[in-house]
Amino acid sequence: MIPDQVIRRLPPTTADRIAAGEVVERPAAAVKELVENALDAGARRVNVTLEGGGIDRILVEDDGKGMVPADLALCIERHATSKLPDEATLFRIATLGFRGEALPSIGAVSRLSITTRPRDGDAHAIAVEAGRVGEVTPAAAPPGTRVEVRDLFFATPARRKFLKTAGTEASHAVEAVRRLAFAWPEVGFRVTVDGRVALDLAPADRAGRAAALLGREFAAAAVPVQGNWPDLALEGLAALPTHSRATATEQHLVVNRRPVRDPLLRAALRVAYRDVLAAGRHPVAALFLEIPPDAVDVNVHPMKTELRFRDSAGVRGALIASLRRALGTGAGVGPAIGVPRSGWDAGGAPDPAWPSRAGQPIQLEPEADASVTWSDGSATPARAPGFAEAGFTFSAPPPVRPVQPRFALPPGAMTLPAEAPASPAGTVEGPLGRPLAQLLDTYILAEAPDGALILVDQHAAHERLTHERLSAQLVAGGVRCQPLLLPAVVDMPAADAERLAERAEELARLGLEIELFGTGAILVRSLPALLGTPEPAPLLADIAAELADWEESTALERRLDAAVARLACHGSVRAGRRLNPAEMAALLREMEATPRAATCSHGRPTFLRLGAGDLARMFGRT
Repeated sequence: MIPDQVIRRLPPTTADRIAAGEVVERPAAAVKELVENALDAGARRVNVTLEGGGIDRILVEDDGKGMVPADLALCIERHATSKLPDEATLFRIATLGFRGEALPSIGAVSRLSITTRPRDGDAHAIAVEAGRVGEVTPAAAPPGTRVEVRDLFFATPARRKFLKTAGTEASHAVEAVRRLAFAWPEVGFRVTVDGRVALDLAPADRAGRAAALLGREFAAAAVPVQGNWPDLALEGLAALPTHSRATATEQHLVVNRRPVRDPLLRAALRVAYRDVLAAGRHPVAALFLEIPPDAVDVNVHPMKTELRFRDSAGVRGALIASLRRALGTGAGVGPAIGVPRSGWDAGGAPDPAWPSRAGQPIQLEPEADASVTWSDGSATPARAPGFAEAGFTFSAPPPVRPVQPRFALPPGAMTLPAEAPASPAGTVEGPLGRPLAQLLDTYILAEAPDGALILVDQHAAHERLTHERLSAQLVAGGVRCQPLLLPAVVDMPAADAERLAERAEELARLGLEIELFGTGAILVRSLPALLGTPEPAPLLADIAAELADWEESTALERRLDAAVARLACHGSVRAGRRLNPAEMAALLREMEATPRAATCSHGRPTFLRLGAGDLARMFGRT
């Protein structure tokens, strides 16, 4: 007896509904796909209307180039697209969409209607209901395209049951438009949710769009990030470590005008902030990368939010190097902590020249007609000036060497830097001003040149200075050590002693020469010269605790960074030590000259600034 045949082809409507599950998982996904289509069509203004969280109704209107009737009939067929003119284009995608799945997927699970009109033609419309396609009919409409989606997932009730509340779904949809707005600042966006305007953005440049979306606090704490290599260009804004968040939601990464949540780029962002951000905090940034389309694969994720780079190590290194260079300013040199940037006018609007460094405006957005034509002939509009056009030859940049600080804590008193200019009164002036007093033997009170009050945590500040100097010596070949006249024996748990002995070679590079001295004891022969003469027992106990958290796979660079931070903490001036005016002034001047001096090695702020506005708010004078 021949068995019955059990394999059969699914009906087209069923297959379309199954496929739609990968493309349209919630209303936000439908909104994202429709807005991306509008941007690819050259829209300069996009309006989105949501009702019932987008479940009841989604309306996306744009002023793009529209479609002729023949294209309108094809656009709702699966795998029909205008964005891949030939097979080779798949390997150098320069548009947001390219699969030809969005409109058919949305039409398979909802009631879809599209009305479109080319700039020099007549308007036409088409309707799709649960995969059943209607005829193209004449219509009345302004130039552009109007896409309306009603009763999303009515054809797949099981999917509809798993949606969240209307408010939650609407917030996800608004966030999807918000991320696209970052990538396309020259386009105006408006989102209305149940009759309420949730987002309204006028066309702007990248700095203005970042300020509008991330707020005034970000603008006050942001520094420009820039880097150019033969086939990679990076620019944007990154907040100083003092402006961080509990989650990574405010990390906006854009590659070739495509907003992404790529793990490699996010990891690079974490590494760049690793030594300046407190544990559990996340940086805030808006970064734009431009790379030849054939050097990046965007077809690796259903939602196109992850990428695969041809030279992933090079891209990672470029991002880390550029961010560290931007963050490597001395304390008080970059944006002030606790006060708005002067680039904001009295009404709260960003200054057109913001951001700037040393009075030189940084152009973050190209002229309206700027473009890039890559070596293969593909073009992507509205690029920033200076982006490369040659073939892909990018390699990772060399690491940025830390600035060698001049200030250290010797066994005696601190002294003023020899090259520091002195005022007629004998005090030194700089961005952090002149010291006025020491409070609680822990904090330095200073007056900035503009009259603002500066409060410095002397231990945290000197910890960063020591950290940077140790790091500079390590990069130069090894930390200089100071042999002990009599080697010290430190008793400790046997497991900790074994951990230290196993890492003796790495610790020797940090100027800490040790060896196992029986069971549960370590013999210390030398300490880093920068630390003076700290008690070795607490130092070894802290390093042993750090070692306990390391895994064998932990990179050597990361292990050394952690150990340097521990050494810096033990070699820094402590809270409770009385400083004289010269020592306080020397500390302030070195903070201004030392990279990343706005935070200590653990990511805590080293100083706070209270300007006239802050004091007025504290006393209720505003």
